[in-house]
Amino acid sequence: MVSLFISFTLDPMLSAYWGDPPNHHDLPKNALGRALVSFNDWFDHQTERYGHVIAWALHHRKWMAAFALASLVGALALHWKFGGSSFLPVTDNGMVAVEVRTPASSSLEYSKLKLEAAAKLAREMPETVATNSNVNVNGGRIYVDIGKAKNRKRSANEVANELREKLSRLVGAEYAVSDNLNGGGRKPVQIRFTGVDSRKLLDITNEFMAKLRNVKGAVDVGLSEQDPQDELQIELNRGLANSLGISVNDAAQALRVAFAGVEVGDWVDPSGETRDVAVRLHPNDRVDAGNIERLPIAVSGSNTMVPLEQIATVTMGKGPSKISHADGKRTIAVAANVQGRSPGEVTADALKLAKSINFPPGYSLELEGDSREQNEVFSEMGIALLSGIGLMYLVLVMQFGSFTAPLPVMMSLPLSLIGVVLALLMSNSTLNLMSFIGVIMLMGLVAKNAILLLDAARQLEREGMGREDALMAAGRKRLRPILMTTLALIAGMLPVAIGLGEGSEFYRPMAVAIIGGTITSTLLTLLVIPTFYDSIEIARDRMVAKFRRRMDRWNGLFAFVMTFVEALLALTLLRFVFRMLLKVFDLLTRRRSGPAAPQGAD
Repeated sequence: MVSLFISFTLDPMLSAYWGDPPNHHDLPKNALGRALVSFNDWFDHQTERYGHVIAWALHHRKWMAAFALASLVGALALHWKFGGSSFLPVTDNGMVAVEVRTPASSSLEYSKLKLEAAAKLAREMPETVATNSNVNVNGGRIYVDIGKAKNRKRSANEVANELREKLSRLVGAEYAVSDNLNGGGRKPVQIRFTGVDSRKLLDITNEFMAKLRNVKGAVDVGLSEQDPQDELQIELNRGLANSLGISVNDAAQALRVAFAGVEVGDWVDPSGETRDVAVRLHPNDRVDAGNIERLPIAVSGSNTMVPLEQIATVTMGKGPSKISHADGKRTIAVAANVQGRSPGEVTADALKLAKSINFPPGYSLELEGDSREQNEVFSEMGIALLSGIGLMYLVLVMQFGSFTAPLPVMMSLPLSLIGVVLALLMSNSTLNLMSFIGVIMLMGLVAKNAILLLDAARQLEREGMGREDALMAAGRKRLRPILMTTLALIAGMLPVAIGLGEGSEFYRPMAVAIIGGTITSTLLTLLVIPTFYDSIEIARDRMVAKFRRRMDRWNGLFAFVMTFVEALLALTLLRFVFRMLLKVFDLLTRRRSGPAAPQGAD
């Protein structure tokens, strides 16, 4: 809005006072002036040639339509085959994080040793400036400072890949390396499994992790929480126990005494303090299944003692170290980092693997973390994009005073997608939040070129010029401002696209998408828009003529409905498909019937 206000006020005033001097064009020119005059003469010649190009395009409408369709299909195919997606752009912040996770029963000293072993390997790398470790009972995190990007030869991603390879030689802990700390350093691929039983969930996630490790690009695969811990699993034979007169409560009471202990009295220490005295099994005996099997269970109402192994089966197993709930169900999440592929591609493959698992009733899965946020944000931005296009159409309807004239402008918007995809592929970027914002901005910038061209053409039509002549004249008239505004936009976005300075990688995909889409849309718009406009106006004139003929035969309402439905079918290409099917059917029928047999002579 501010730039619009300046263009209506300040720019005309400055042009009035800073205009060229009188007889400027007749004065002798220096070397620069002669070069500018030569360039303007050359550009005027190209403008005339562009008018002839429009004339050629108007007489080759099918080629132009095929060209536009091929660019759209090519953009979608290239992105599907080679493109990737992610929630946020990858930025080089000069920091690499190493997440260390130790076994559930580890001590703080054990965690400290494992973090120090990883930090020592990180300090051996030439890019490392310093390391900072945060230790806790379950492991901890190491922050590796690798300095500014301009002071090193390798990127943070390359440093992280080498560090991940070095850490793979360490044992006794789980190590996950991340070079992108935008989301707090969490893993970009996360899938959450929900169900009613934690142990069954653990079996499902273990099966899924084994398959996920074979997916290309998936590294540091693990659970989002502490690894499962060892546990004693005691399965009571209820029928046998009941026949011996032992209830479940009797067995549970004996196990409570063995593990939690029971108070047997008190004791007064030398300082005079009274201490409670509890008796339970020795820690070494509590983890030995053989000792637990020999635990005596008292039979109610008698002095008989029965070993636990006679009425129960004792085995060692794995159990969740922490039980998480969501929506009333127990959950376990599997997470992974990515290497060599985009997070969107790895997440798509991981989701296919997860859905291929045969889940029991009551179990399900859903995306978690960046993957879920990406889907939510992209859906909302897609709605915003479509809403913006709809509002743009309504504004153009008011500007042109026609419902059909803005349609060529709307049809030119997808022509920018091929440039967006090519630019992102060439710059090794993905479709992410910032590049999506660039696509939304691009829709308004692309429409600007078509509006400039069609507005001039319709003005010439109102002055009495024919449609084709008006389009050619408008092309010659508007070519210079179209190219000037396009080049100015590219020049303004170029520093952002180059990515100068720390943290500039975050905004780089937006500028790359805008530059690539602007270049291709400008080139395609100069050819396709005149053809689209002329074809749509011809179709509109035909529809009006059909409506008037139907008015002569039927009542006005029925004629309007028939014409309106036919127009909708034409816009959605259903009528074109129907006509193609009829032609194919007619061709097949002719081939089957064969040529007519010649009449024989008597």
